[in-house]
Order: sequence, then C-alpha cells, then structure tokens
Amino acid sequence: MPAEDVNYILEPGRLSPSLVGSEPWQFLVLQNADLRQKLKPYCWGIPTMETSSHIVAVLAKKNARCDSDYFADIMVRRGLEGEAKDKAMAIYKKFQEEDIAILESERSLYDWAGKQTCIALAGMMAGTAVIGVDSFPIEGFSYKEVNQISADEGLFDPAEWEVSVMATFGYRAKEIRLKPRKPVEETVQRPNGLCAQTLCKNKTVRP
Repeated sequence: MPAEDVNYILEPGRLSPSLVGSEPWQFLVLQNADLRQKLKPYCWGIPTMETSSHIVAVLAKKNARCDSDYFADIMVRRGLEGEAKDKAMAIYKKFQEEDIAILESERSLYDWAGKQTCIALAGMMAGTAVIGVDSFPIEGFSYKEVNQISADEGLFDPAEWEVSVMATFGYRAKEIRLKPRKPVEETVQRPNGLCAQTLCKNKTVRP
C-alpha cells in the first residue's frame, strides 16, 4: 500500500474516542519480514501475517490509573488546568473506583485499556473499506509469546505497554465469500419501540 493509504488508515485510529480523552493506545506498523515470520506461529498461523501489505499492532497502556503520571500528562496535553482539570480527574477517578471498579488489580486496568483499543481498531478497519483496502482483525494469538518477541525486538517497553489486538491490511488476491451472521431480528432489540423484525419488513433496517 502507498504511504498515503497507510496514513489514511491510521488516522481514524488516532482520532478515535476514549474515556476522558485517555487514549490508552499506541500503534505499531509492522512490515519487517523476519519479525512477521517470528510472530506468525503464535498468531494461529494466519496467512495474512506474511501476505498482507501492513500489520498494525495496537498496544494497550498498562496500569493506566487515574492518579498516574500518564493521566496527568493527558491533562496537560488537553490544556486542562484548575477547575476543569479537577473535574476531569474526578470523573476518571469515580469511573475507575466505582463505576467499573478496576483499581483492584493491574489486570483489570489492562483489560479496560484493551477494550478501548478495540474502538481504535474498529475505526481503522472502517477507514480501510472507504478506500478499498481489506482488513483482518487478529485477537487470536498467544499473548505471552507475541509480547515477548515484540519487546525483545525493542518495539516497546513491556513495563508500560502490551499488544492488545492486531490487524492485517492489504488488497485481496481473490474474491471472498460473505461471512455468515445472525439475522438482525436476533441481534437488535428495541424494548421501547418497534421490534427488529417489523423494521426489516418495513425496510427500515436492512437484514
């Protein structure tokens, strides 16, 4: 893929929403053939680990606590100070302590950050469709080995970051069959309005 297409794909990820603008992610663009070969056996042998144009590994921030330097830097970057900063910090603190209760362990904090990275990945995958590039999300991989190999290559500080999810990007070599999916009436529920089946019949929602 040309550089402009790669940048186009990365931009929706960079601009993705996150709680209080926390952006607990980084994106690694992987093209090194030797590194791909090392990672492939631990990614269920997925062919596109070798054949795709680009691989993007999305890193999740570890230990992204409300009282961490990482979050303090976010406040500075957003230009928040005084009352505005205190309000944002209070929202984040309440969310972590009460609403989702994730401060009891580093794993809980990491799992939350990992959920945020999926929002960024979805943005990038949607962006690819606009310019005719295919994408393949990868969450099925051996986390221990993939992170160890990547850290050994000096790609990130394992004390601060960890690979959460990946995706391969490129142009298809052949047509692909449509994936089977549950019908909309089994997926969409509207308890206070028309049911999905009625909406489909009225062509309000495509099946």
